[in-house]
Amino acid sequence: MISKRRLHRLAGTLLLTPLMTWAITGLVFFIQPGYGKAYAPLAVRQYPVESEVRVMPAADWLEYRVLRSILGLHVLAKTENGWTNLQADTLQAFTLDESQRRALVSDAISVDSDRYGLLSGRRGEQFITSNGVEITLDDNTLSLRQYGADTRWIDRLYKVHYLQWTGIGLLDKVLGVLGLGLLVVMSATGLRLLLRG
Repeated sequence: MISKRRLHRLAGTLLLTPLMTWAITGLVFFIQPGYGKAYAPLAVRQYPVESEVRVMPAADWLEYRVLRSILGLHVLAKTENGWTNLQADTLQAFTLDESQRRALVSDAISVDSDRYGLLSGRRGEQFITSNGVEITLDDNTLSLRQYGADTRWIDRLYKVHYLQWTGIGLLDKVLGVLGLGLLVVMSATGLRLLLRG
């Protein structure tokens, strides 16, 4: 039968990598270097609405707001089905074409050229900037989401910290339970060794 000291040593050796990984990633999460830019909100630039805009809300609107972008006036109306971007003068859907989407994104990133650079292209639904930041535009809410190399790096650290090492959900859970079991064994044997002192 394996001794408590040997079991404690074995558990500690097997846990060395996960414990060091948890400690290092935990330190990064505590200090949060680079988080400000990585998770900085990006918004469609809004300009002053220069004249009063009269809007007759539809019966199914739960709320609405008027804003002015580089494209002109918008009414964002919320119903039970979500938000809709409407033209302020007709209250018809404000259907954005590719050049209008590009204009909104270019205008938004111009406030921080150090981070974003210039708009350089598309990859699927995302706009890509010259600094490699991916930007997603929601046409209905006129909201933007940015995702850069720093954001990807921090997201990888989260996966490492939370034992999502293989990308296979079941295997990661088995490894996590195994690691926690080893931690309990190491703690219990260490406590027994300490008490027997």
